[in-house]
Amino acid sequence: MEMNKNTVLAWATFIMIFVGLALIALGAFRYDEVAGWGFASVGIGFFAIAWVFNALKGRV
Repeated sequence: MEMNKNTVLAWATFIMIFVGLALIALGAFRYDEVAGWGFASVGIGFFAIAWVFNALKGRV
């Protein structure tokens, strides 16, 4: 399997979405205090970075 730039960006997008979902789940289900808001906001930040990676596919 050849890993070109688009394949690397696709894998990075998938991993960032997975980690973002995990962080949001931690914030929603594990931590009921203020720390949960931090986990959820970092998870949303991971979604934003994954969106940028997805937009870069084919352009880099």
